[in-house]
Amino acid sequence: MAVYTDVSDEDLAAFVALYDIGDTLALKGIAEGVENSNFLLHTTSGYFILTLYEKRVNPADLPFFLELMRHLAARGISCPQPIAARSGAMLGELAGRPAAIISFLDGMWVRRPKREHCAELGEALARFHLAGADFAGQRPNTLSVDSWRPLLGASLDQADTVVPGLAAELTAELDHLESRWPTGLPAGVIHADLFPDNVFFIGERLSGLIDFYFACNDAFAYDVAICLNAWCFEPDLSFNVTKARALLNGYRQVRDFTDAEFAALPLLARGSALRFLLTRLHDWLRVPPGALVTPKDPREYLRKLRFHQGVSTASDYGLAP
Repeated sequence: MAVYTDVSDEDLAAFVALYDIGDTLALKGIAEGVENSNFLLHTTSGYFILTLYEKRVNPADLPFFLELMRHLAARGISCPQPIAARSGAMLGELAGRPAAIISFLDGMWVRRPKREHCAELGEALARFHLAGADFAGQRPNTLSVDSWRPLLGASLDQADTVVPGLAAELTAELDHLESRWPTGLPAGVIHADLFPDNVFFIGERLSGLIDFYFACNDAFAYDVAICLNAWCFEPDLSFNVTKARALLNGYRQVRDFTDAEFAALPLLARGSALRFLLTRLHDWLRVPPGALVTPKDPREYLRKLRFHQGVSTASDYGLAP
């Protein structure tokens, strides 16, 4: 369960009393998520999500995330909205952690996405990119290519215990990406973590996007590459080009790709795979005693990286020029 910080009944009651959301009826930890402590909060006014931001989140970034959700919702993107306390503040403190209450979205995430889900995702991602065009906030991508060398260095001496020869393989891949990483692509606010568990559906219709706590400014096509990795591989880690084509064509129905984005997509997909491989490897090697969350296996993204290394053009993902 992704709950790192316990909340006492007394502290919860005092915190909820700061808001016009009624009295607490129940609080239940939410299993999904690995970065923060999340709870389903039931009050006499309805259901909400209570999030306690753990040490891995920079408190200085929280206003960016919360204001972005408000901005997107005002422009028609279905996403949670921060609930302001009576003081007007969207951010408070609970159990020694920064904390916020956000609105509850109907829907569920899908464990086995189908082509239809991928098409819906592509359209929603493009609408998200366009809706953020006039967002005033700025946040650099702290997990982009400039951060990968230090990440790798932190795990390099133990990498071969996970997969023999992994240290040399990742070093060579990073050398390749650093020397070729594209610049000047269309950019703006991206989600940067749009995995299936961050997208809600009712049936095959997308009902909302959640978890904006990696959102930042970067290339739109990099966000698309993250989604290719997260949505278009089967459980046996084979690549499903039908799902990829649906995702990419759904995206371009709302916002088309430039020639530069088309050319860069295979390299961006490799970079996306390496980014998640490195953060998973870091966590895999540093499981704290008594941890309630099982870290995700980095070898999944090694398989995905190797697939992308064999891709020569975005046409291999089902994207027509």
